[in-house]
Amino acid sequence: MPQPAWMEPAWAELGQREVSGNGDNPRIVALYRDAGQKAALHDDVAWCAAFVGASLERSGIAGTRSLMARSYLDWGTPIEAGRLGAVAIFSRGSDPASGHVAFYLDRDHASVFVLGGNQGDSVSVATISKDRLLGLRWPVDEALQTPVIATPPGPDPLNSNAVFALALSHVLEMEGRWTEDPYDPGGPTNYGITLATLAAHRGVAVNADTFVGLKAELRSIAATEVRAIYRARYWERCRAAELPAAVALMHFDASVNHGVGAGARMLQAVVGVVIDGEIGPETLDAVQRAAVSELVANYAEARRVRYRGLSHFWRFGRGWLARVDRTLAASLALDTTKSVSQPKGPTTMTDSKTTSGEPATKWWGESLTVWGALITAASTVIPA
Repeated sequence: MPQPAWMEPAWAELGQREVSGNGDNPRIVALYRDAGQKAALHDDVAWCAAFVGASLERSGIAGTRSLMARSYLDWGTPIEAGRLGAVAIFSRGSDPASGHVAFYLDRDHASVFVLGGNQGDSVSVATISKDRLLGLRWPVDEALQTPVIATPPGPDPLNSNAVFALALSHVLEMEGRWTEDPYDPGGPTNYGITLATLAAHRGVAVNADTFVGLKAELRSIAATEVRAIYRARYWERCRAAELPAAVALMHFDASVNHGVGAGARMLQAVVGVVIDGEIGPETLDAVQRAAVSELVANYAEARRVRYRGLSHFWRFGRGWLARVDRTLAASLALDTTKSVSQPKGPTTMTDSKTTSGEPATKWWGESLTVWGALITAASTVIPA
């Protein structure tokens, strides 16, 4: 699907996160500067409008150059239908001066999917209730070339690209950045991609001559290559695009963490078909006939059982089980076949200033996503 020019620099920041404590993430600090803020600001100043503004400015389009999310209600030209890359402005609580701003990706019957900054203290894909949407805006001088995204019919309204975006973002959140744990059989890993996986994707061997160079390249792996690896080696091979969204997220995460074959066997065991490690018509049909919430809950339990049987469970077990719990919560949030209650409490959507006009420092609870602290949802590319 074509996307407007400002989405490329926006996607390039996916996964950038605030630094806890006294430090600042320089990538987030740069957003303030590129959005038109002259003062040096810390990354704990609410920055959703800075993310949108910087993405626009980096593509040659002037934003509002304000840190007020609602300033975008008077920017550009209003559009009625959802369009990939549109600037979406949302309310936040009962304060008429507060809000959130992000880039529109997709929607279902209840929620809007957006790529935004300051969502869970990071650049992420998140869902926001469509009741909070105040308006959609488009640059005045830009032709409406990207396609309108209409709410599709049927029980599973999310298209494959939107689900992949969410699933990939979730997986990257679970996998984290660079690790080289001596107890990890995968060895050096970045964004969940091992040295062996990178080498296989490039068609080269890992040996004494290539090891050092590959390791350095893995540390600085490009956004587009990470996305390509996950789509080709996991998303397409595990046939996640052919599953209901909730099942797709659980199955994709399992295929990444356990292996494509192991994920297929667990899914087949859960739906009660012949276990051969290959997702075919029989498995797909059984999945479509199953109750989604029950299926993903049973799939989660199958993953827990598998983890407990691994020899290095003593080392990584607590994190593995937490990953399953968070993936289950994320999957259930995508189950459109029944009503799923959202966690109570604050959402991520923070504004950039107080009503007095001063930059507002966020309390951490204001930065939880609409899925609570459980997940930071995802996207088509990741940061380098």
